[in-house]
Amino acid sequence: MPEHDYTSTSLWQRTLAARRGDDPHSEQRERLRTSYLELRRKAGVLLQENVRSTPDFTVHDITHVDALWETADLVCGDQVALNPAEAYVLGCSFVLHDAAMGEAAYGTSVPETLGEERWRDLVSVAYYRQEGCWPDQHQLSAPPSEIAEACLATAIRETHAEQARRLVEQAWRSSSGNEIFLIEEVHLREVYGPLIGDLAASHWWPVDRLADEFRRKWGSLPWQPSEWTIEPLKLACVLRLADATQIDARRAPTLLFSLRGPQGVSREHWRFQEHVSRPDRDGDRVTYTSLRPFLPHDATSWWLALDYLRAIDLELKAVDALLHDLGRDRLAVRAVAGVDSPERFAEHFRVQDWRPIDATVKVGDVPRLVRSLGGEQLYGDKPDVALRELIQNAQDAVLARQALQPDFPDGRIEIRLSENDGSWCLEVRDNGVGMDEETLIHGLLDFGTSGWSSPTVRNLFPGLAGGGFTPSGRFGIGFFSIFLLGDRVELITRRFDAAIRDARRLTFDGPSHRPLLTPLTARSWVPEGTTVRITLGRAPNDVKGLFYRTSDERLTELVQQLVLESAVPVHVWEPGASAPDVLEPFSLAAGTADEVFDRLYPPSIHGRHVGEEKQRLRLRDDFVGQATELLDDRGQRIGLATLGNDLYYTGRGNYSGIVTVNGFLADESISFAGYLAGRPSRASRDRVALAADEDQVRDWMRSQEQRQRDTGRFADSVQLEQAFTLYCAFGGLSDDLAFAFTAGGLLRAADAAHWVAQRNEIFMTFGLPLAFRTRPPEVYHYLSGQSVQLPENWVLIYQRVPGAPLSEVFPPVMNRDAEYDFARHHTTSTWQKVWWRMTGELDGLFVRALCEAWSCTPESVLAPVEERNWSDMQFLDDESLGAVPGYLLRRPASTKAL
Repeated sequence: MPEHDYTSTSLWQRTLAARRGDDPHSEQRERLRTSYLELRRKAGVLLQENVRSTPDFTVHDITHVDALWETADLVCGDQVALNPAEAYVLGCSFVLHDAAMGEAAYGTSVPETLGEERWRDLVSVAYYRQEGCWPDQHQLSAPPSEIAEACLATAIRETHAEQARRLVEQAWRSSSGNEIFLIEEVHLREVYGPLIGDLAASHWWPVDRLADEFRRKWGSLPWQPSEWTIEPLKLACVLRLADATQIDARRAPTLLFSLRGPQGVSREHWRFQEHVSRPDRDGDRVTYTSLRPFLPHDATSWWLALDYLRAIDLELKAVDALLHDLGRDRLAVRAVAGVDSPERFAEHFRVQDWRPIDATVKVGDVPRLVRSLGGEQLYGDKPDVALRELIQNAQDAVLARQALQPDFPDGRIEIRLSENDGSWCLEVRDNGVGMDEETLIHGLLDFGTSGWSSPTVRNLFPGLAGGGFTPSGRFGIGFFSIFLLGDRVELITRRFDAAIRDARRLTFDGPSHRPLLTPLTARSWVPEGTTVRITLGRAPNDVKGLFYRTSDERLTELVQQLVLESAVPVHVWEPGASAPDVLEPFSLAAGTADEVFDRLYPPSIHGRHVGEEKQRLRLRDDFVGQATELLDDRGQRIGLATLGNDLYYTGRGNYSGIVTVNGFLADESISFAGYLAGRPSRASRDRVALAADEDQVRDWMRSQEQRQRDTGRFADSVQLEQAFTLYCAFGGLSDDLAFAFTAGGLLRAADAAHWVAQRNEIFMTFGLPLAFRTRPPEVYHYLSGQSVQLPENWVLIYQRVPGAPLSEVFPPVMNRDAEYDFARHHTTSTWQKVWWRMTGELDGLFVRALCEAWSCTPESVLAPVEERNWSDMQFLDDESLGAVPGYLLRRPASTKAL
């Protein structure tokens, strides 16, 4: 790989190059030049090791360092001059700024340098982003290799600047045990080393920090000319912009791209930098052009190039604004040409056979977006959802504090409802970790970003993962559901380890207005943690008010519905109450069956359901006898439920099955009783997928069938009701399981073929006007309500589709015959398409038995029905009940019984 000829740059020639003729400072210049060349030689070896740790990154070796002399020339132009001392310090910073982009620069391993707390936090966030859930302690200690590799690259990228600062003082041992420093001359290392380290680190800092860190001017050393003073701020700006603007094809050589094979975003970085010529200056603009046009398959790289150069443009403008505001000499380049629009950018970065149109999603009105997505449009008209999200956030805050402060004993959540002059206020308070301004901005108000997974927030609270903290929040928009309750919101917060003067108040006057962030007066006492107060938009007892889905219209009842398990006690204060109702911590995974039932379906101690406690206790006994566990792959309980829900139809209360997400109510179903743990499939949590996989749900369903058999509960009515669900899950039925009605009674799976064999013609009826009930099993005419006796050769298959979430785990399409999958694309109802659909349902089970009994194929019985346009009609004995649709299936002539 050819090296950049840095020694021919104007910056080198004017400062550190040996001069012809008389040079009164040749000795001092040579001393600096010799030290720099020795540093460059040693660091070249270190830089070459970077690729071992970050193979997907573009080139960060010595050629990149040498190229910075060239881009520094471009950045400085004639406006800014450097003396040899400044050039030496800047050149050393060039060498070191990316020298820690490889593990070799860390002395020990990167995780050890980072520290266990920060490393585990990093692993935790990476695991969450890849897997969609937070890791347990074992997964934190031994993450999958791909996550560990990704974390290593992230750790290096995030810490390389700070590690570069340490490299000046870091010593390596030679084979003979001698110490080796990158800057060998002790005097230069001790005097300039700290500044070089700070400058090397500064390229990763926010621009505003430069002015605070580098205001002081450095005088010259005793053996140097007095005019060789150093302006650190100038050097920091030059380094920053020289590094930012150094992108071109030399950093992404085509052959090296082929050898390394970078993936993902890194691949697109390589692809666009392969196209880029070296930068040029046109006035105060830096100009980039492409060496060749971008073809359609390079469109992603073209857009990445535009985004990348826009970021460089922002850097140039920010540095220029800083120097201008401080009255310092401004650098020669102040913006990037052509990045203001895709059309103008295409003049510099040519495209071929396609046209760039900037059709990306734009959010021009953030308050309007929050109003649209933060309330009814996302969550529906369910104000209790907002309370659920607030309680969940409060619990996360308390658990985070306990992770950071293990001896913290008194975590709690308090919920109050109060009324004053007709105005209702809901307050949710926790004494958890609290927030500072940074957390408020990057954790709470960054709409769409889950704060706990934000690296910024994690860095503000190091040690969360190591403390076992696994937050419940996922989508980053739960807080904004608060506007379902009302527009006027006040949030007061103080970090648990901060002074009262650091407390902040955040107020909202509806989602259409920007919030107001203010400090609190020093005289105000603010407890640790966070308090959220909402002025309710409608009274809690109003239609679709907070109590809309409660029966006793009490806050405690609502909280019990929402919080099925918790790790923190929840104190609920009813209006005017002198003491709270306390919802104690509880684990659904650890509770006994009767304890779980009481948590899911608690007794009513107030209101009109008090007298129904005897019935509830009887139903609890039934549940304890029938419920079985749903277990994950580690044998941990993630559900305790009964298949089918007799409780729902027996009791007057709400005995729906409950799907929980992180212990909170997410969905309800009448296809089971008890609870099943789930995970949200969208931010509103009203669509929930089960946490268990298909095999785990099948194991639970097997245990349910066996439990019902053992307890004598698997009667014909239950078999009919569960047949479709079991068939969808297992692709078949137990031999003795009833699934259809005939004139002779219920038809069981093992008897279907024998029943068919006795007949040459069968009418398989379905749908209205016939209907059926299971308790007792009976067919009736829907319009008249009259019981019906099916004719001798009729069969009516009971298809009771289970409700969500079981129907989503085992949709009928799972059992469809793959051999006929091609028929899904048929545009008419061919026999193949009808058969393909049948095979996912109990109809398919019956027709398979029919084909077995008649020794025929599905085609031989279904193709004739297709010829009749699927319009067979038959009449019951009482023809006044009207025609009944179905399929008339005839035994093929070649197979008819003698």
